[in-house]
Amino acid sequence: MPSPLFLWRFKVILFLLWGLCCCKIGWDSVMRMSADLRDLFLYEAFLYYNPLLLVALMIWLWGVNLWVFAQSSVNYARVFDLAQTHLSHREIWRCATWLTLIVPTSMTAYLYLYSHGEVSLAASQPVLLYAILLMILLSPFDMFYLSSRFYFLRTVWRIMLPLQAITFPDFFLADIFTSMSKVFSDLERSVCRMVNRQVATIAWFEADSICGSHSVAIPLVLVFPYLCRFFQCLRQYKDTKEKTCLFNALKYSTAVPVIFLSALKYHVFPDKWMSFYRPLWLISSVINSLYSFYWDIKRDWDLSILTRIFMFKNPSTWTNLLYGQIWVYYWVLGSNLVLRCTWTYKLSAHLRHNYLTLFTIAALEIMRRFQWVFFRVENEWNKMTAKQNLEMSSDMPSEGDRLLDSSSHTRSKGQGYIDMFL
Repeated sequence: MPSPLFLWRFKVILFLLWGLCCCKIGWDSVMRMSADLRDLFLYEAFLYYNPLLLVALMIWLWGVNLWVFAQSSVNYARVFDLAQTHLSHREIWRCATWLTLIVPTSMTAYLYLYSHGEVSLAASQPVLLYAILLMILLSPFDMFYLSSRFYFLRTVWRIMLPLQAITFPDFFLADIFTSMSKVFSDLERSVCRMVNRQVATIAWFEADSICGSHSVAIPLVLVFPYLCRFFQCLRQYKDTKEKTCLFNALKYSTAVPVIFLSALKYHVFPDKWMSFYRPLWLISSVINSLYSFYWDIKRDWDLSILTRIFMFKNPSTWTNLLYGQIWVYYWVLGSNLVLRCTWTYKLSAHLRHNYLTLFTIAALEIMRRFQWVFFRVENEWNKMTAKQNLEMSSDMPSEGDRLLDSSSHTRSKGQGYIDMFL
């Protein structure tokens, strides 16, 4: 049998060859199109596939998060109340690998078929891809990690309808969804065009059409994750009466004017937008970015233990590079502030013209959320262990109680001897 190292290298070589083939076929297909339609067609193709590529990136990075937790002292299974059969980082990476293979392959087939005149076959590629992924996610059969899919879907349902007490997995996943609001918006645009049979056509390019860039559905989908998180905070306040929950709800509410003021550009006169609504949008963007940055640093993270997550059980190169290094502290603070500000770009519907820039900013926001996960989960684990230690110390008798018990026992024993003597 070949060694695991040889098999791993062989898989990497096959992966690189597959990537080169997809790039070559896709480039040749694009070059066959006329120059005036090429950019429009690429924008449409990118719309169908970029949200799934970003989902694949998030899954890859989540696997890295779990790998780091497994190497450190953070028991993430207890934090998320996971069963013993929960997915490991290797299984997460396996799911990400399949998604990374399937999505570009479908996109390459879409480009190739359309450039060779097979428009109907080309239009079926994203439809089939979305349908297959949806069937896998919702399949009731004991395959494709049924228990993990059920856990994910149950958490999503609890996020959408926060009628019960909010648990850590509930608001943790809801926070991740806020970083993927643009992904959900693009998914909605893609499904809209599939349902209205506008795939591989230019009908969608009409901005005022039902699936156009001026649709009211765009800001509604963008704001939905923030509203879910907002109502979660209100539910937490109802259960705990902690005022910090209200301040947290206020943080998520600051995203609402950013989204809807941006969408107003397409529904008001240009002069009105420039003189009144655009300044309001800028002010609301600054408030949302700075408030969110403050909350990350002050509430979600514990800066006194910012880099302890990288203290692995078995020392390695990563431990020496990351644990206790002051540059990690400055990098996390600086990158979080910058990316909090650039994320406002993604929430604004009137800034969605350059799809490559939007994709880059969306990927960077996922990277920001990836590093946020480390410190948020570690902070929750530290709270759990501190609470457990406090409960254990309260259950154990103090030194004074032990002395009193000892003296009482001595007195009762002496009284017993006196009774026997009498």
